[in-house]
This record gives sequence, C-alpha cells and structure tokens, in this order.
Amino acid sequence: MNRRLSAIQWRRIFLDDERPTPEGWIRTSWPAEVIAWLETGTAQAVSLDHDLGDDARGTGYDVICWIEEAVALRGFDPPVITVHSANPSARAKMLAGIRSIERLATRGGLESP
Repeated sequence: MNRRLSAIQWRRIFLDDERPTPEGWIRTSWPAEVIAWLETGTAQAVSLDHDLGDDARGTGYDVICWIEEAVALRGFDPPVITVHSANPSARAKMLAGIRSIERLATRGGLESP
C-alpha cells in the first residue's frame, strides 16, 4: 500500500446544532465547516442534520449539493453519507441527493455530450 495513503487519518464528520456528537466523530455546526473537511480529502463519513438554526448560514442539504457538484464536475470521491435529520421533507430531499451522488460516482461524473 502507498505509504502516503496508509498515513491518512480518516475523519467522521457530524453536522448538527443540538444532538450530542457520537464518540469518534468531529462535531461541526455549519455547512462551510463540513465542506472544509471534505476538501482535505480525509473525511470518510459525514452524518448530516438539515435544520441548523440559521438558514442564512446553510443547511445540511447545502453539503449534499456541494458533494454532488464536486462528484459531477471534479471527480470527487464522496464519503459515506448519512442523514439524521428529523425534518421529513428535508430528509427525503437529502436522501434523493445522496442517490444522485451515488449514481454520479458510479458513472465517474457527468457524461460528456
């Protein structure tokens, strides 16, 4: 195995404004924080809430949209994504986004015209 790859410390990122952070996860409060972790390439998993108390700063769905675009346009390798939101309609929208991410990741991004 590549020495550099074996030296990566994989992270699990938890986005929430109220729930306690599970052991072994890094707590974040805003989408920008999650995206910053994703950009490091060390996030192996993210667990997302939708409603974070200040929609002007974003929601968990914003992270889904960022991942979807990164996979489609830049070949980003997405982490395992789970949703722990109690908001039923937002949860459904986020899960649909995850399905889209999975399809794009399987295809290797957007198809060329």
